[in-house]
Amino acid sequence: MKPGQRIVLPETPEGSLLDLIETAKGNVRAKVEPRFRIAKCRFGFRKVFYRGIRKKDLKLKLLFALANLSMARQRLPEPA
Repeated sequence: MKPGQRIVLPETPEGSLLDLIETAKGNVRAKVEPRFRIAKCRFGFRKVFYRGIRKKDLKLKLLFALANLSMARQRLPEPA
């Protein structure tokens, strides 16, 4: 939902429920978006082609696993 539409939600139980749903979606996006940025920028996947979808699916799963490892490695302290 666009921010302008979210501001004008009515002060009813339905409006507060919609606001909670949008907050939950935003929380999920905040956790997922960095992995997509790493897969796109670091591994060079700016465009997606849909031929050979099974092979591409496996390749993307591998890339996201590598992105998760890359992010985990950045958080670890260096060994002494």
